[in-house]
Formats: sequence, structure tokens, C-alpha cells
Amino acid sequence: MSGTRVAAGFHAVLSSLRADPAAVTEIYLDSARDDARARDVIVAADKAGVRLLRVPAQRLDGLHGGRHQGVIAHVRLGTRFNSLDDLLDGIADPPLLLVLDGITDPHNLGACLRVADAAGVHAVIAPKDRAAGIGATVSKVASGAAEVVPYFMVTNLARTLAELKERDIWIIGTDERGEQGLYDADWPAATAWVFGAEGEGMRRLTRESCDLLVRIPMGGSVASLNVSVASGVCLFEARRRRGPAKA
Repeated sequence: MSGTRVAAGFHAVLSSLRADPAAVTEIYLDSARDDARARDVIVAADKAGVRLLRVPAQRLDGLHGGRHQGVIAHVRLGTRFNSLDDLLDGIADPPLLLVLDGITDPHNLGACLRVADAAGVHAVIAPKDRAAGIGATVSKVASGAAEVVPYFMVTNLARTLAELKERDIWIIGTDERGEQGLYDADWPAATAWVFGAEGEGMRRLTRESCDLLVRIPMGGSVASLNVSVASGVCLFEARRRRGPAKA
């Protein structure tokens, strides 16, 4: 279906309905399911005025090649915000952003979105030329976060970082060779945390855009962490310093 993506599983479908019900075009639910989770979807779809079809499990398998738990939805592509500037203009608190430079694995992106949602990140930013898009795998791994965390793919990441600086947002890069440790460094409340691809790290222009490079102290024999784990460590330290996220 052109112009749409598939949200598969109960977390993803319900999150889509809660975050932007107008973007959900239709829902397919396994006709054999009559449990509490299925009823939650039926109630949410009815409340949102979204067409729901009860179909055999075999049809769901044909509509979605991966695991779907008995429910999928077609969701229009796009974001609830026209642009990153639109989003930032509407934020009352100092922005907390996650920037992913070169994360092409959909499993890693899905895990990062899940971390970002849990840490109260306002938006995730990635370059169009070196990033995974929001697809079925990302949606599944993110467990609903892909439907609620704004994800902006920008044409020129270095230029976007420069524009964030003009808004007095500090750009903090993470690197094992960073000049300061995460727990020793000081930074303002408004921050954009940058993570590069595993192995390659950040690109040169991205690194040069950073106001600060920090490293995560490592106590074992491994030299680095998976990008989603590293982003969780840093984002929750940033969140700890600025107080709990608003419910």
C-alpha cells in the first residue's frame, strides 16, 4: 500500500491509535482472538473511528511477513510535526534530543527509539543518506515507541547540528576517546546527544560539530557498548541531572 507502513503487534498498533489516530487507515485483527488485548484494540479502533477487519491468521501472515501477534495496522507515512523547527518551537522545557549518525540496522534503531521514549527525548534525528527508516522491524523492536517518538531524517546533518547550536542546544558526541568521562563532564540542560555507527563512529563533520566529546567509563574488558545501550546510559544520566520526565 503506497504511502503507508505496517505497524505490527499490540504495542505498535495501540500506540499508533493513541499517538495519531488520523494516520491509521485500517486495522486487521485475527478473527480467532477474543482475549483482553484484542478487545482493547477493538475499543480503541471504535473510539478513533478507524476501520477494523476481523480476518483469518493466514491473511495476516500474507500481509506481514514477520511476527504480528494477530494484529497489524496500516499507518500513513509522515510525522505529527511539519518539521524539526516546528517541534522545537513548541517545547517549553529545554530540548533533549538524540542524534544517530549512521545507524542503518533497523533492530538498533528500534531499540534506540524505545530508549529515547523511556528517557523522555523530544525527538530523534538521523541523516537521510545513512539511516534506517521506520519500517515493520523498527516498529516491532521499538514496542510502540516508533509511533510516539518524532523521528526526523534530515538532508544535511552537519547543517542541522549548526542550526541546533543557534538555539543554544549543546551538541554532545559520545566516543571512547572523549576528553571527559560522562559522569565528570558538565553540560547545560538543552542538549543533543550524538551516537555514531558501531565500528565507524561519527563522521568527521559530525564530530567537528560537537561542543563536547564524552566517553562512558568502562570497567570490563570490552571497549564499547551497543549503540542502544550507550544511548540509554547517556540519556538517563542527562535526564537524572535535569529531573524526572513529566508524566
